[in-house]
Amino acid sequence: MFTLIKNVKIAGGGPGRQDLLIAGEKIVAVIEAGRVSLGGLEFAVIQGQGLTAIPGFIDPHVHILGGGGEGGPATRAPEIRLEDCLSCGVTTVIGCLGTDSITRHMSSLLAKARALEIEGLSTWIYTGAYNLPTPTITGSVRSDIALIDKVIGAGEIALSDHRSSQPTFEEFLKLVAECRVGGLLGGKAGVAHFHLGDGRRALEYFFRMLEESELPAVQVIATHANRNRHLFSRAMEWIRRGGFVDFTCGPEPCDPDEVSVTEALNEIKSLGLPLTRVTISSDANGSLPVFDEKGKLVALTVASQKDFIRAFRKAVQKNVLTLEEAVAVFSTNAADFYRLPGKGKLLPGYDADLLLLDEELQIKYVFSRGRLMVEEGQLKVRSTFVI
Repeated sequence: MFTLIKNVKIAGGGPGRQDLLIAGEKIVAVIEAGRVSLGGLEFAVIQGQGLTAIPGFIDPHVHILGGGGEGGPATRAPEIRLEDCLSCGVTTVIGCLGTDSITRHMSSLLAKARALEIEGLSTWIYTGAYNLPTPTITGSVRSDIALIDKVIGAGEIALSDHRSSQPTFEEFLKLVAECRVGGLLGGKAGVAHFHLGDGRRALEYFFRMLEESELPAVQVIATHANRNRHLFSRAMEWIRRGGFVDFTCGPEPCDPDEVSVTEALNEIKSLGLPLTRVTISSDANGSLPVFDEKGKLVALTVASQKDFIRAFRKAVQKNVLTLEEAVAVFSTNAADFYRLPGKGKLLPGYDADLLLLDEELQIKYVFSRGRLMVEEGQLKVRSTFVI
């Protein structure tokens, strides 16, 4: 099946309008408007006037099985659905476990990732959960990464958090080394993806890793790095040292110590730090627990990918980022950092994951691996089990 998107503006593609040709799951041409000729072929046409094409969003931290459980079995969050992702422009997810590695399992995470891919998304997963030693499929982090196609690293492993297993620095270092070698053997990024809590130690182990080992900064990434201002300040120093951080775009902060995504991105730009070392994730279908000073759970909500698209729009509409910068932070950077083949760019040979946005940055069309998923703002597909 061929689809021709005519006369569309492509973010980062220059000032003129262009035609974009999709064949099967791939982009096969991006050229000056009016130059595509498809004589004798059956193809669909989408008129792109007034629309801008950007790569599909990549969400590198999603609880596709559901997260939570800190308040008992009734507080286990539900699994994510295809519709939850596509309606927000997310075409690629990296799935993870979290606090709960007791009632949720790595084999189930892998099966859920495969199910979402069959339904139309692109999916990868991390091996492991909060605790060290961490659960795996094959018996080791190294072999999971090297041998299982969908496993690209380990995560989310908890640090500086009362729910972590309080790992020693040596345990931390061993995990990162396992990720690195597994990545080398499997031809993957082999990233160790760490959940950072409110603890004052923050990124201490990250900086020690640079001083006390041969492991490079790019082997690890800190997520929830905008959780509080102390952690955020250390995250800025980590970027200066060549590292990567991930900001969580949850609901608008109600805690004055939390740093919103737009505030964090604005600070990075004002400090002259590279946006190329920043990714954004939703933590979707993970729980958002609130604990009091005694460690008692006092509130619990569930994260949503609706905050992902909201944060994207706000960053652009508030002039914190240009559209091209926002595309990098919400898509391209994750594709590059996690080495996701064919993702994050609108170029010939890349997967046809793309969004068509109107002037208000509302989603009009979504393509995922060449398949039209949203048309004129309306979902065209449904999960296997429609609720």
